[in-house]
Amino acid sequence: MNLLIIAPCLLSPFYVYRGPKEKEYETARLLRELIGELGEDWQVLAYPCPEFEAMGWPRAPASREVYERLGMRERAKVIADFIGRVITEERPEKVVFLGVKGSPTCGVFHTSSSDPEGYPYRTMQEFFYLNKEERLKRSKELVMEQNFRLVQMPGILFEILMARFPEAVYVEFDKEDIEGSIEELRNSLNRG
Repeated sequence: MNLLIIAPCLLSPFYVYRGPKEKEYETARLLRELIGELGEDWQVLAYPCPEFEAMGWPRAPASREVYERLGMRERAKVIADFIGRVITEERPEKVVFLGVKGSPTCGVFHTSSSDPEGYPYRTMQEFFYLNKEERLKRSKELVMEQNFRLVQMPGILFEILMARFPEAVYVEFDKEDIEGSIEELRNSLNRG
C-alpha cells in the first residue's frame, strides 16, 4: 500500500480561512480527478485542518509567527502524532505528503511570515461575523496591512512532519500554478 497524505483544504475548499474562491474550487476538482485515477494500491489521508482545529471558521489570515503565538505548535504535534500512528500501523511502502504553498501550517517549502507584534488579534473573532464578500475584501486588506510575505521555510505542521518522516516525498501545491502542481504531484505519485 502507498499513502497520499493531503492538506484537507485542497480537497474541500471550505476549510480555507476566508472561504473558497475559484482557484480553490478548481484545485479541489482536479485533485479529485487525479485521486480517482490512482490504483487500488493507493490510500488517501486528509488530516484534520490545524487552523480550523485551533481557530474555527471563518478566520482572519494569519502568518506562521501569529499562529506560533496562538499555540499552533501544540495542535500541529497532535495532528503529526495522528499521521505518525497511521504510518506506523499501516506501514505504507511509499508516503507522499501534499501541502499548500504559503500556508502558515501546511506550507512545505514556503510559508507566510509577518511581525506578530502588530497583528490585530481581535480580528480573529470579528472575522466570524463577516459575510463572504466582506471576508474576501478584509482578507486582502489584512494581508497588505500586515505586510505578509512568502518566505522559504516550511509551515508549522510540515516542519514537524519533515523532521519525523524525512524519507517521505514532499510536494507543495501552488494554487497560482494549479496545472503545474497537478503535474508535479502526478510525477511524484508515479515515481518508483
